[in-house]
Amino acid sequence: AGDSLTLTRTGELMGEFGRLYEQQYAVALFNKMRYDIEGGGGPQNQLLHRKVPLKNKSIFSGDLFQYLEENKKWRNRFLFIPDSYNINYYENKQAHDRGLHPKGTINCAGYRVLTSMEEYLERLNTSLPGVKAKVGSSPFLKFATQFPLILWHPYARHYYFCMVTEKEQQKWNAVFQDCVRHTNNGLPEECKVQTPAFTDAVRLFRQAHGHYGTWDMMCGTPPQILANLVMETLLPEMRDLITPKLKGKIIICGSELYYAVYGLVQSQTRAQYEAVVQSCEAGRPPLETTIRTDMDQIITSKEHVSSKIKALVLPKAEKLLKVSIQPYISSILDALMEPTSRGFFEVRDLFFRELVDMSKNLLNDGNKEKLGEHMEKISMLAFHPVKMQSCYEKMESLSLEGLQQRFDVSSPSVFVQRAQILMREQMDDAVYTFEQLLHQSLEDQEAEDLCKTSQRCQDRVIKKFDYDSSTVRKKFFREALLQIFIPYMLKQLSPSCSAELPRFQELIFEDFSRFILVENIFEEAVLHTVMKDIMMAVKEAAVQRRHNLYRDSIVLTNSDPNLHLLGENPPIDWAEEYGGGQEEEDGENAGDPEAQKRRRMKQVVSMIQVEDNVFVLPNESCLEVPAVDNIPEEEAEVRSDTSLSQQSEKQVPNGTKKDVNKNAIDEKPPTNGSAIKEEESTTEIPTSNCEEGARLNPADTNKDSPSSTEEEPLDSPERKGEAVTPSDQQENHITASTHDSSQCDDSGFHSPTNEAAEEKHQAGKEECNDSETGEDTGKGESAHMDHQ
Repeated sequence: AGDSLTLTRTGELMGEFGRLYEQQYAVALFNKMRYDIEGGGGPQNQLLHRKVPLKNKSIFSGDLFQYLEENKKWRNRFLFIPDSYNINYYENKQAHDRGLHPKGTINCAGYRVLTSMEEYLERLNTSLPGVKAKVGSSPFLKFATQFPLILWHPYARHYYFCMVTEKEQQKWNAVFQDCVRHTNNGLPEECKVQTPAFTDAVRLFRQAHGHYGTWDMMCGTPPQILANLVMETLLPEMRDLITPKLKGKIIICGSELYYAVYGLVQSQTRAQYEAVVQSCEAGRPPLETTIRTDMDQIITSKEHVSSKIKALVLPKAEKLLKVSIQPYISSILDALMEPTSRGFFEVRDLFFRELVDMSKNLLNDGNKEKLGEHMEKISMLAFHPVKMQSCYEKMESLSLEGLQQRFDVSSPSVFVQRAQILMREQMDDAVYTFEQLLHQSLEDQEAEDLCKTSQRCQDRVIKKFDYDSSTVRKKFFREALLQIFIPYMLKQLSPSCSAELPRFQELIFEDFSRFILVENIFEEAVLHTVMKDIMMAVKEAAVQRRHNLYRDSIVLTNSDPNLHLLGENPPIDWAEEYGGGQEEEDGENAGDPEAQKRRRMKQVVSMIQVEDNVFVLPNESCLEVPAVDNIPEEEAEVRSDTSLSQQSEKQVPNGTKKDVNKNAIDEKPPTNGSAIKEEESTTEIPTSNCEEGARLNPADTNKDSPSSTEEEPLDSPERKGEAVTPSDQQENHITASTHDSSQCDDSGFHSPTNEAAEEKHQAGKEECNDSETGEDTGKGESAHMDHQ
């Protein structure tokens, strides 16, 4: 009966979704071809973008304890996370090294990472209302250690892990969170037809069933999202069937049933979605021919119908806007700007600190081999979940409390994860641009001071980052506000407007009816009504220089006309090119190409290190995780403020010198690999970014000079510090390392509304402002705004 119900509901949903997708596919194809011809406005990015960010890279690997539901026991497992961010788990590390298939693979889309049984039981109570989960009813109450991590999903199988130490738990938590964040972002943005068609079809389907607003389960690949859509409808019916039968039984029985049903649904949605896409792709050539032939007539016809629909919608929309939207725009924008801007500033600060650390080490031992070692680590900075965690955490404070029910926002998680993904993209763009500029400088000059060369490239990249950061954040704010307000307005206006829309379809020529849909025009009319107020609010924030946003009138002079050509260069292998990463092949693997490929694969986060005294489960064959050669390690040293340079000089490619002797441990009896010799977070740069910027950045560069059509404000941030010699820089760094990092506001942004308070708080401290850059007015952006 359950299988029959599942297949029936899946077939019904996919039939309705298929019709919507075919309609939206033609509209998306027309919009894409029109955009290709007319182009779009908006400022161009200054930073380069890496095409294949994680080529020949893996994210993390290590041993931990996993609970196996089939035999109700904890076992040691080796986890390996490749660049796909899927979690592969093996019997042990040897099984992975031999190229065996993993015992299982976890796709983290839609999961939540929980750190306690209390959180887990609360989630279970939500997913099975009417059946209260108690501590005594759970077979997982007794974890193998006191540091658990649970991967929870409303429909899919749950996974239970344990670590030995709190620091190990924190590292794995950051890695798991990054896996969830990456796999949730499963819709490819480069697909300009399929992705818009899919998102619009899903949104229209949910609206037809009364579900407006954001949706937490819009995550993963299209088949996964469709399976979530089916389960959203199917789950209430399943609860009515199974809840009476679960009384007095372990609550996990209900979850096990969900797992089986979800797997069946996913297999059905995958097959049917692929069939729908293939059908639409097969019919694409004739559609393109029609669009090319009749583009002008289609545009004219659409504008005629749009004017008629706007006459119907605008009076009602403007009244709703004035009463229910305008009073809230400013407060919601403020709630979005604060954590987002703090996160982006932390990205900038983290990038700056890493480069300062490299410069200090080059002052002591300035050779290209040492440079290659540092650049190998920095090149993967954006994908280092532990180091990037400080940036991501800033966004976790986003709160829309009091507005969620009013505007049907299920939770802020949609906006939090989107901002975090943008942070990672900005960090990688900055790192990649720095790599290309530095590599070009090293090729053009022979024996120049590496520290000075690095600083010149750093200054150019920081200015470009500030410009792109402002552009990206303003676009994010506009899209987020649209995602909040548009569904609310559609929900309020649809009852009075939907009944009148069909009569406008008669105004469209039959040949053009596939490319012009009155439902889409209705939504565009609503969007343009509120878009003017949103643009004005964001523009006002930029004019006031709130959170370091740049005015639309500021245009960044393009002093690097050939910079984009560097983006076409092949990836730079710093370790290989500068002789810091050569490795000797094992004799036993010398003839095995796959083994050599796995051995050459570099890992973003440092391998978990093993200690002598570790926790071992009884009756378990626990295998140690040896040090891996040629894997760029996270910096693992505890430094005192008076010996920073000396410690930095002792670093080796695999971490510290202690790591070099790590192979000596291999002869010891096997122990549990989940114990770690945890790297301490780098603390050698406790000075504020403001002080560092004043020392390291040249007073004036001819690169990326901002020009404005308006008069510059009095607080225009121009760098006033003069260039210093490398020896002066080293001396300043060591002296300033005793200063409290709190001397500079964490956010790094200045708002006129609290300017007096800041002046009082910052009295007697060195003034620090970022150099001002700017951007275009971004004409035409609202027409292509994604308001999902």
